[in-house]
Amino acid sequence: MNTAREIIPNLWYIGASDRRLALFENVMPVPRGVSYNSYLYTGEQTALLDTADSSIGEQFLENLDATLNGQKLDYLVIHHVEPDHLAMMKEVLLRYPEVKVVCSQQAAKFIGQFFDMDLSGQLQIVKDGDTLTVNDHTLQFVSAPMVHWPEVLVSYDTTAKILFSADAFGTFGALSGNLYADEVDFDHDWLDDARRYYTNIVGKYGIQVQNLLKKAAALDIQMICPLHGPIWRENLAYFIHKHDLWSRYEPEQKGVVIVYGSPYGHTENAATILAGYLAKEGVRDIKMYDVSVTHVSDLVAEAFRYSHIVLAAPTYNNGLFPPMETFLLDLQAHALQGRTFALVENGTWAPQAANVIRKIMAEMKSNTLLEPVVTMKSSLKANQLADLEKLADAIVTSLQA
Repeated sequence: MNTAREIIPNLWYIGASDRRLALFENVMPVPRGVSYNSYLYTGEQTALLDTADSSIGEQFLENLDATLNGQKLDYLVIHHVEPDHLAMMKEVLLRYPEVKVVCSQQAAKFIGQFFDMDLSGQLQIVKDGDTLTVNDHTLQFVSAPMVHWPEVLVSYDTTAKILFSADAFGTFGALSGNLYADEVDFDHDWLDDARRYYTNIVGKYGIQVQNLLKKAAALDIQMICPLHGPIWRENLAYFIHKHDLWSRYEPEQKGVVIVYGSPYGHTENAATILAGYLAKEGVRDIKMYDVSVTHVSDLVAEAFRYSHIVLAAPTYNNGLFPPMETFLLDLQAHALQGRTFALVENGTWAPQAANVIRKIMAEMKSNTLLEPVVTMKSSLKANQLADLEKLADAIVTSLQA
């Protein structure tokens, strides 16, 4: 049954949500599912903006066919060729063989890599500043390379003042009837997923996101239609500001994230005592995570969120506890910077965790390491409590700066 929704006259949402998916890109848990958004202009001329993932392909095609209601499809605009948005392209072309495929030059190359199709005569290559007119709507294309693939375009409807933002401004989470961000408690129910989506998928490309935000600032945007998550039609400045902070690698708030690894509980004990000292000194925003049981995508998102990060880990095979090393390498890969770190290491005969952490941090930009680094041998002893207190004092002083 058709589930399409009209956004404005002759512009339809024809996407759908997948609540069965366990891992997005077979990497990141999505317990709330994910939506795959697609949009369709109807009228004398018709234009489909992106297709969808194959997991919701049947619903997408039903929405497309029902909304076209027997009309031919004139244009298929491809903003981003990642398969969660391109997978149904071949089926669309089989059903509507005369459609013009509008995309960037790089996108055309990637399409040829994903599909064995002869698109000669059907491709309409566009670049930054080009336009496409559909009835009384003019789509102005804006190049957005590396947000988060090199071929990406976004488009701006100069008539309706709508930004079709590709993967920018997206979020994890299935849509449940409410299509718009103003229809839900976004801060409570969606912000964590939006942050985790941005930091893990786009987070490495902060400079490129800043470039897109500068281009967007010159446009009168009244609505943002992303390829994942709810549509924005109110309070756009709030969500844009979040992306501005994230893409400049500035923390959203001052607070402490304690990430620990602990095979037998001794390092966890030290982390717990440190958290207690911080609380005693008035720190109210403290988060603790076991690196072995918390998915790294959640940890990356929290690292982007908070100003101070405590890493507490044992030595393992004369190196660093593997889940902690994975977490740090992910922070490095996502270009996290401008954070203040504190270290607690453990090792029974030759503690090495702090040395490995320092080496990884040396490859990262603009981060600060507080002293003292607390070193335990096997378990925390009473005479080391003073070291943890000194570290807590250093963290509090830094938070107050």
